[in-house]
Parts: sequence; structure tokens; C-alpha cells
Amino acid sequence: MSLYPSVPRPQGVATAAGGRVCSAPAAPGRLFLKGGYLVDPKNGREGPFDLALEGDRVAEAAPHIDHRPGDRVVDCRGLLVLPGLIDMHLHMGDLFEVSTAPIQNAVCHGVTAAFTPGAGNTFMAPALFGGEFDRGLPLSGGCYLGAASLLACQLDDGELTAYFAGDLPWDTALQKLSRAPLTAATGALVMGVKDHMGHLILSDAQIERLFAVTSRARLLLMSHTQDPAHAERMAALSKGRPLYLGHASAAGCGTHAGGTEGMRRVLALCRQPNITGELVSSMLRPGRGNREGLRIDPQAQALCFEALADGTVSILCSDGQGDCTMKGFGDTRDNLPAILELAENGVLPLSRAVATMTQNPAAYLSEITGVPFFAEKLGQLGAGARANVVLCDQGAKRAVCTIVNGEIAAFEGRCVRSGAGAGRFLSHLGEAHPFGVGNLPLWDRAE
Repeated sequence: MSLYPSVPRPQGVATAAGGRVCSAPAAPGRLFLKGGYLVDPKNGREGPFDLALEGDRVAEAAPHIDHRPGDRVVDCRGLLVLPGLIDMHLHMGDLFEVSTAPIQNAVCHGVTAAFTPGAGNTFMAPALFGGEFDRGLPLSGGCYLGAASLLACQLDDGELTAYFAGDLPWDTALQKLSRAPLTAATGALVMGVKDHMGHLILSDAQIERLFAVTSRARLLLMSHTQDPAHAERMAALSKGRPLYLGHASAAGCGTHAGGTEGMRRVLALCRQPNITGELVSSMLRPGRGNREGLRIDPQAQALCFEALADGTVSILCSDGQGDCTMKGFGDTRDNLPAILELAENGVLPLSRAVATMTQNPAAYLSEITGVPFFAEKLGQLGAGARANVVLCDQGAKRAVCTIVNGEIAAFEGRCVRSGAGAGRFLSHLGEAHPFGVGNLPLWDRAE
């Protein structure tokens, strides 16, 4: 007689039978997210939905889906089901973090794809970062190239444009870019270029080169936006070419001009059709930013809310992590709370608030690069999209579970070891999986 007659035997667990071990069934079925409140701005869905993930793809989203034997069912009742967050500006592994873990922290906070601007990224960055993805990272991401590094090489503007398109002769790359074959082969796989006024103030002629190369090669050109005068200079030199104002809300912190004045000047630039700005999530919260970084002026913060409401700005970033040695202006742990507070406080409807770190950055990446992959596969939960999902406790304003390319990468604030290799490298050409560098030291070249 069983002591637990109503308890079914767990499925998929090895058991003992007749003095021998019986293995669990082989390949599990779909990852089945049951009964959550789904918010998918790209596809106009908001309400109770089931979501089925198969491999690294979204299989189906519907008010009711019958699960199959072998499906792994996650009870999502009481949780928001959102597309995985895309963080356009997140320092990962490049600000001398010796004891911090920004990548792992980010995925625990719901980030599934992120792009790092570095402290001066060189052409080596894609090989180094891509090698880490080959070895296993829990989120997808890519990197920006430092403007000074682009300008320092011997390639002229035409050759640089050809290089980023993959059309530069190999011998030319080895002679005029880098003698290191891995650097020459992979250096073009960046998402864009970052101009940083704090590292080096470039001449007008140098900035013209940046715009010429990035606009022709369809790379994102990000500028460090803290000094309104520098942002205005970059805007004037853009001459209608695309410009991305990184952490635009930093202009409202009053370090280079009055906070309110600086914010007004930068938001005026964001209204130009060729200029896109991003706001730091931490600066939109009640504390107005981290005390270990920068805090935005209250009136400047109100201007940011107005800019979000009227569509002047539609992308948020973190710039974090806040506990790094050389800090960003924010922290990924503020991303989800800021999104939810925008909806709670009536700044944006929930769907538009979620879009600031899902649909909107994905659409911008496709617009700038001309690559449909970003808008079609990231920042949404339509059939065929990458299975990037965050389950969010709306009351606690935190991520409960983060799914990256169909793998559970984080659960209840900690990384799941089996999801360590879920991430993939992203460049202006799309997704590189595998990248092909991480395990090269294990192989010998055939003579």
C-alpha cells in the first residue's frame, strides 16, 4: 500500500526497477510556459497566453495550447511573460572587472542580448569576445569598436568600408590592419563604433571619417552623450547621417551644463530624423540614478518622461553594472523596474514600456544595419523568433526566470549552470554561432 497514493511518479527521472537503473527518457519536448500574462509589443499581444518554445525558436503563442507528453511545463500564472530584454549599451567584461560578474548579473535581471562599448575597444575585441561565446556565455551579445582604434589603422575610408562588408583582400588586411590573423579575420564583426569624448576629443576631420565609414558600412555610430555641446557638435557634423546618442539622459545630470538646460538641448537633437537617443533606466527610477554613478536633475527626469511619452526617445539602456570598478551610469537591475514604473506611473502603456528594451532596439538595429535578422528574430515572441524570454514578477519588479535561445539561463536571481552556453555572438551582419575562435587552441593545424 502506497503512503502517497495521489502523488504521480515524476516524469523524466531515472528510477530503479527490478534491481537495475532505468534511464530517463531521451530528448525532452518543448519548453512550455503555461498561463502567464504575455506582453509582446511587436505582435500586438497582451493578455493570458500559453507560449511553446521548441529548441531555440518560439513555436507558438496562443490563449490555450495543449501540451504534449515530454513537454517541460513551467507554471507562469501570476507572472508577466516578456520578450528577453535587449540592452544596447551594457559594459560587459571590459571595465577592469576583477571580482564582479556583469554578464551573469545581467542575465539574472532579464537581459538576453547586449552590446558592450568597452573602455576603448580595438579590432581585437570581436575575437576576444567571440571566443568567450564559443566557450560559453549565458546571454547573446556583441561589441562596439572604439573610434580611436578605427582611425588609428592604415586602411583608408574605402578600404575600411570594404573590410566591414567582408570584401577587403586578405593580404591588404594583414598589411594595413593587423599582422594577427585572428584580429584581421574577425575585427569587422562589430555592431558599430563608439565615439567617447572622455577618452579622446576628435577633430572635425576625424569625425567626418567616422560618419563616412559607418554610414557606408551600415554600422551604428554611438557618441558619448554627457556634454550637450559635444552632442551638438556631433549632430552638426552628422549632416543627416545616422547618429546614436548613448546614455542621453546623462546630459540631465548637470556635469557639463545645468541639468534641465542640458537635457532640453539633447532632447532637441533627438527630434532630428537622423538622430536616435537612449535613456538610462536607473535615471528614470524614483532615486534618479545610482549614488555611486550619476543622478539626474528632477526636472530633467520629467523632461525624459515627456520625451518617452511623445516618442522623441523610445529606447532604454542600463550602461551598468553599478558595482564595477569603473562604473557605468546605471545598472541592469533597474531595467525591469524602470519599465514597469513607466506603466504604473502612466508615462507609457505597458506594451510601449516593454517595447523600449525589446521591439524598439531590435527594429533600430535592423534599420541601421539593413539586416532583417534583428527585427525578425529578437525582441519579440512571434513564431520563429529566437526563444528569448523573461518571466517577471510584477509585484517584486524582478526577473524570476530568463530564457536565452531556448535554454533556462537564470532562475530566481542566479545563473543556471546548464544555460552557460546559451549565448551567441551578434554583429552588424547578424548572428555568428559558433564564432569559431574559442577552441582553436585545442586543435593543431594540419601540415
